[in-house]
Amino acid sequence: MDIIEENGQSLEDIAQDIENAGLKIGTLKSKVNTKEIINKVRLERKDVAWMGIEMKGTNVIVKLVKAAEKPDIIDEDEYCNIVSNKSGVITKINAQNGTANVKVGDTVKEGDVLINGWMEGKFTGVRYVHAEGEIEAKVWYTESKKIPYNLTQTQLTGNEENKYSIKINNFQINFTKKYSKFKIYDTIETENKVKLFSNFYLPISIVKTTYKEKEEVKKQYTVEEAKNIGIEELEKKLDEEIENKDKIVNKNINTYEQEDGVEVYVTYEVLENIGTNEKIVF
Repeated sequence: MDIIEENGQSLEDIAQDIENAGLKIGTLKSKVNTKEIINKVRLERKDVAWMGIEMKGTNVIVKLVKAAEKPDIIDEDEYCNIVSNKSGVITKINAQNGTANVKVGDTVKEGDVLINGWMEGKFTGVRYVHAEGEIEAKVWYTESKKIPYNLTQTQLTGNEENKYSIKINNFQINFTKKYSKFKIYDTIETENKVKLFSNFYLPISIVKTTYKEKEEVKKQYTVEEAKNIGIEELEKKLDEEIENKDKIVNKNINTYEQEDGVEVYVTYEVLENIGTNEKIVF
């Protein structure tokens, strides 16, 4: 299993949390429910903004994006603007307190002021407020992938062999040669401590090493097959990323045929509430 943490950011103990969610070495691919695992991890970890799981043969690639630290909560009696936390096109804005700085149809980027934390009256002049309001925008999510026409994958054959050894403290005694007879294989090792009483364990373990044979399989895809595979994979990835599916208003698919494969781009157009409070500093 390969874990890729985007933007060089580190998530402490994430591998253990992924395993606890059900993605363990040796689990059959058909029994891996990626959506359920992602939901479990995101419920457990508030520092995960996005997570995707990609199956490549018998290998699993987990991609993660760390959530940005939440800004300090701004009290209602403090002056603040509402700024955009995403890029998009404004579809609705309702300034309940403060002065709208954008209108429907405007394109905004992250950090732009949407509602100013001030109001101006004919007789009162400018007075600062705690900006409040509802802002909806059309935002876009895009994923891309190249699907080659010729692909070599490895898959399990169903053949396996088990080898056993005894571990006493840090010293291990192997009953047989530890190497597998298979040319390509996955290795799964389990260790069980010897229990003398219900809650007393000896410093002795029985180690079971299972070797699962794999074989290389060459696959050839037509242009249409490659396109469909790419579209299906990317749509699944975007569906996992976007929480409110009812707000998806459009899907755009672009494919570019090349000599060795097809580049596939899938874009979802989504209506989302954007905006976060930003304290006014004088």
